Amino acid sequence: MLAPAPASPESVGMSKAALDRVEAHLKNRYIDAGRFPGTQLLVYRRGKVVHSSVQGFADLERKVPVKDDTIFRIYSMTKPLTSVAFMMLVEEGHVAIDEPVHKYIPEWKDLGVFVAGTAPNFLSKPPSRPMLIVDLLRHTSGLTYAFQQRSNIDAAYREKKIGEVVTSGTLQSMIEDLAKVPLEFSPGEAWNYSVSTDVIGYLIGKISGVPFEQFLKQRILDPLGMKDTDFYVPADKAHRLAACYSADPQGGTTFHAGQRKGTLTLQDDPATSSYLAPPSFISGGGGLCSTVADYLTFCRALLNGGELGGVRLIGPKTLALMTTNHIPGGHDLPDMSRSLFSEATYKGIGFGLGFAVTMRPAETLIAGSPGEYNWGGAATTSFWVDPAEELVTIFMTQVLPSSAYPIRRELRSMIYAAITESNL
Repeated sequence: MLAPAPASPESVGMSKAALDRVEAHLKNRYIDAGRFPGTQLLVYRRGKVVHSSVQGFADLERKVPVKDDTIFRIYSMTKPLTSVAFMMLVEEGHVAIDEPVHKYIPEWKDLGVFVAGTAPNFLSKPPSRPMLIVDLLRHTSGLTYAFQQRSNIDAAYREKKIGEVVTSGTLQSMIEDLAKVPLEFSPGEAWNYSVSTDVIGYLIGKISGVPFEQFLKQRILDPLGMKDTDFYVPADKAHRLAACYSADPQGGTTFHAGQRKGTLTLQDDPATSSYLAPPSFISGGGGLCSTVADYLTFCRALLNGGELGGVRLIGPKTLALMTTNHIPGGHDLPDMSRSLFSEATYKGIGFGLGFAVTMRPAETLIAGSPGEYNWGGAATTSFWVDPAEELVTIFMTQVLPSSAYPIRRELRSMIYAAITESNL
């Protein structure tokens, strides 16, 4: 896919001086202060790249600078791609999102809801209703993540290493392990960030008859020309893989903002990274590596109603369905969330089918637009698409966890401040 033409910010109603301030902010507060090794930031508006910059190092130890083609672990920014892939099957009539999950995973038919106990001696009760596929897409399934560290169910996930991107298991073994652990809550009763999108990846393979990673490559990555996006980094590109760091001297990945230490510890060395070989566990929730250029291609297709350069992923009505709030009762995330950690925590934000969705910008206390959708990754990568302002922003660094610093809030405030001609 041809790269979009660059243009001056002023030509599309943005301020160059304001965007330059963002770069100065990243350099002074994060890179020079030792909080981030390096950064890459891209702003796209009205069909043009109006800001594209790299700063600092992709690999501090070897003094390798961030470059335009640096490959990053995008972790949960994998989720939108997996969700779009699944909705392609929905559009083709192979599956419907209101179907029960046990139609495709029979061993889950009798999954109970946690009442008491610890693994393997759980006491459970029947759910108030079956888990539906829509529950997986919007994280109301009752599943969880091991790193939540909130409950006995989380602990059981940790013991079995369920959903860990770096694991010796497979999608099939994850499904089998989940059949032995109760749900956190009855499906639809709460929102909990979870392995749900990994299950969606499993379903894509089962329903399509094509391994999930092949489906993604054949239906999205290859048609769009996303040649640097995959579940591993091949040998001829290994020199482009960034190092990944933790903001904790002990290398922790699950602490919260108030516990950050302000230093960087090498967490994944690109010379020995597990991402240099194909994984056995193909994580639709967090397994991809990618570049800013590739992810922009995907975002451009979304901004264009599901199509780019003659390649249509999904129809505009399907995309509209995906980017509408699906949390039951029209609630926002704080109303329904049981997560100690997710990639979104603000009032006024709902969740669609694979994306967080801004419903009421005034309640978020951050500049934005109704209908803007977004998500981020554990290593502090993030993106958002604002159809009203014809705006895409993509930010990359490699620091775990994403809760260590308020960079996403700061970027949103500063980049929206650079708009001088609003479409609204």
